[in-house]
Amino acid sequence: MNPITNKKDFDDLTTNLRDLAYNYLENYNPSKQQLKVYLLKKYLTKIKGKNSKKEVSNIIDEILNNLEKSKILNDEMYSESKARMYLKRGYSLNKISKTLIGKGVDSKFIKKTIEKIKEEKIEPDFVSALKLCKRRRIGPTRPEKNRELFYKKDMGILARNGFDFELSKRVLDMETAEFNKLFKII
Repeated sequence: MNPITNKKDFDDLTTNLRDLAYNYLENYNPSKQQLKVYLLKKYLTKIKGKNSKKEVSNIIDEILNNLEKSKILNDEMYSESKARMYLKRGYSLNKISKTLIGKGVDSKFIKKTIEKIKEEKIEPDFVSALKLCKRRRIGPTRPEKNRELFYKKDMGILARNGFDFELSKRVLDMETAEFNKLFKII
């Protein structure tokens, strides 16, 4: 084999993957793991080079390390921004951490983010549960006639969103007037 040809192929592959990474970063705000998966998929489906998966993985790791050094890719900031967005949507802290783990964020960043949220906000899970009730029109937002009928269903919705039993019971047993007062404060 001609080493010059191999070097050119290597440079072309590196350039192609770097360009794909920059294009993806322009459109999305991914975690490091999401970007790595994206680049591997693109290599396997579109580029289909002669290189082994290990070589390609090493090239991708090098690209990701360069992006981290230049502070274009930062899992800590990603973790904080996603956690705040999820909190606004009404996710519990449990669901936020599980979602971030699923996105491939390192557990030390997730732990740091959750601790920061707990320090800044008073009962973030309670506030999130109220937001979820308002968004899904469950619990105190239901008409009084239907509340008892749908109590189990509402409890299940809150449980699937990561809220514990005591908190779910506390939110679902609120009066509508009290719920509206609290929701205006948030």
